[in-house]
Amino acid sequence: MVIITISGSPGAGKSTVARLVAKRLRLKHYSSGDFMREIARKRKIPFLRLHLIGQKDPSIDKILDERQIQLGKAQDNFIIDSRLGFHFIPNSLKIFLKVNERESAKRILKSRRNEESFSTVSEAIKIIRKRTNSNKMRYKKYYNLKFPDYKAFDLIIDTSRISSDAVANRIVQFVKKNSKAYKPTKNTKP
Repeated sequence: MVIITISGSPGAGKSTVARLVAKRLRLKHYSSGDFMREIARKRKIPFLRLHLIGQKDPSIDKILDERQIQLGKAQDNFIIDSRLGFHFIPNSLKIFLKVNERESAKRILKSRRNEESFSTVSEAIKIIRKRTNSNKMRYKKYYNLKFPDYKAFDLIIDTSRISSDAVANRIVQFVKKNSKAYKPTKNTKP
């Protein structure tokens, strides 16, 4: 049994890589971004609006935090991509994916989930910096966390120049080598 948390910079490939690793290790996959999109749908507001509300209203973060905490207590054999999953699920293998800011902006510009609707790489970089700084302030204020604090992670991978497949392969090898508890289960559906 194993729990893996994947954190990282915007555009580093957290969700893509988590899905690949989940499939290869036959683990359930969760995403805090999906949790947040679910909250936005229930409230019938756009994702970006919910994100902006969350910058001022700590109740949004508390809902997401509690869901992760309960998930970590109630389940085994899963992977979650969540910027703060490492903090809320301390018994996990903690992975951090980083990416240079230009590559981050290019990836987010191309992605189907470009909620901010950037039109250029330089515009994307400015907005990503603003969002990242806002998140850092919230994490410090709400949890007294410096983010990212690389010492909190078991494995750090720079994804700037390598494919999602290659990143997933490195994580799979790391899990198999470093998690004595990992045993693939026949029942677990990715």
